[in-house]
Amino acid sequence: MKVTEHIAQAKSPLFSIELLPPLKGQNISSIFETMDLLMEYSPAFVDVTYHREEYVYREVSGGLLEKRTVRKRPGTVGICAALKHRYSIDPVPHIICGGFNREETENALIDLNFLGIDNVLLLRGDAIKSEGTFKPEPGGHAYAVDLLKQVVQMNDGVYLDPDLKNAKNTDFCIGVAGYPEKHFEAPNMKSDLRYLKQKVDAGASYIVTQMFYDNAAFFSFRERCISEGITVPIIPGIKPLANRAQLNSIPKHFYVNMPEELVDLAERCKTDAEIQELGIEWCIKQCKELIEGGVPVLHFYTMGKAISTSRIAKAVF
Repeated sequence: MKVTEHIAQAKSPLFSIELLPPLKGQNISSIFETMDLLMEYSPAFVDVTYHREEYVYREVSGGLLEKRTVRKRPGTVGICAALKHRYSIDPVPHIICGGFNREETENALIDLNFLGIDNVLLLRGDAIKSEGTFKPEPGGHAYAVDLLKQVVQMNDGVYLDPDLKNAKNTDFCIGVAGYPEKHFEAPNMKSDLRYLKQKVDAGASYIVTQMFYDNAAFFSFRERCISEGITVPIIPGIKPLANRAQLNSIPKHFYVNMPEELVDLAERCKTDAEIQELGIEWCIKQCKELIEGGVPVLHFYTMGKAISTSRIAKAVF
């Protein structure tokens, strides 16, 4: 079932989660442990992130350096298939621009279609850490809107090979990302919303936001989206604060603001366990206010840690 169909049929706000594939060399048991704990709250759909390759340099004979490609978290498609088979749940694989040319993207989408997966979340993706700025693959997409257009074309039965006969349409429900505090590369919120509107106009069916800790930022973002003519469902992304280090790492890596009140409360905590409790309480308050504000879904970034999400869901749903 499509994400938009879940939303249309729901009589109350839905619960959904995002999972991180295990590190290479690990097995899928951690995914199943997370799912087993959270299935009590009937997640409507489950996102599975995709992580592109990185490069490492290793010394070889003669003192030379050999550049090697590594994938630390492979398995997105396999996890989606396993979730669908084991839990009869709708997986939402992330598809990114980085690391794929158009043909590789098309083949990945064909695989997903054959698996009966109805939803995809389309992202440009991050730059490779060693490169600093995002660089598309030769023959690949530089922007998420271009990736989206390729998926829409496949939904219309248009493939890269113009000589295909009787090509079958795919039927993906397409999600895209939104940023209540703007994407870090956008010069301002107005331009960021213009890019988001382009994705919706090109065929995106719903928006999932970056995490945020101040609901006022989300509600302001939603109002500005509406004023720009964006009427698709907007799903807030939630991530509970788990430890003291995240007070700095989350703003650094995800470019989100920590409210003064939350930081003040966290600084009074003596241990990470106390901060985790604060994070749960803060998110429960956030979620209840968001539900009162009429959001269709609460989407939790679990990062492989389900206990906090389980406690929040128990208090909210």
